[in-house]
Amino acid sequence: MKAEPQEEHRWLEQLLGEWEVTSLPPTEGDQPQTPWTENVRSMQGLWVVCEGKGTMPDGSPAQSLMTLGFNPQTNRYVGTWVGSMMTHMWVYDGVLEDDRKTLTLNCEGPDFDRPGRSASYQDVITLIDGNHRTLTARVQTEDGSWKEVMAAEYRRR
Repeated sequence: MKAEPQEEHRWLEQLLGEWEVTSLPPTEGDQPQTPWTENVRSMQGLWVVCEGKGTMPDGSPAQSLMTLGFNPQTNRYVGTWVGSMMTHMWVYDGVLEDDRKTLTLNCEGPDFDRPGRSASYQDVITLIDGNHRTLTARVQTEDGSWKEVMAAEYRRR
């Protein structure tokens, strides 16, 4: 079995490199914000692996690992996200929007407002330019609208 990278895989290569990550909006108060770092590498052009390290708001160290690829059979972007701060593995299924700058990744996970229930989420990666991108996480509310729960800014080192 030998898979060859396609145009959709090459789109993911824009994420490669070392990044400084900060929360949006920046943390308020006297506490200086400790930025996260993320190193993104390629696995033979078919997958990107995003390894994050940083500090949680309570001061504890944390790590995250995201994988992203493209499945030509389903014509969808696929991937996973895990973090040292939780036991849930997020499984992505997504699309590149018509603007070719926004990758919307759908997933299901625990509803943090209603324990014992699950909710629909989206992680949205938006390319601003070659050295700047954002990640916005949002949850679908009971009325079907999307509520932002986290946003981060990524700047290439």
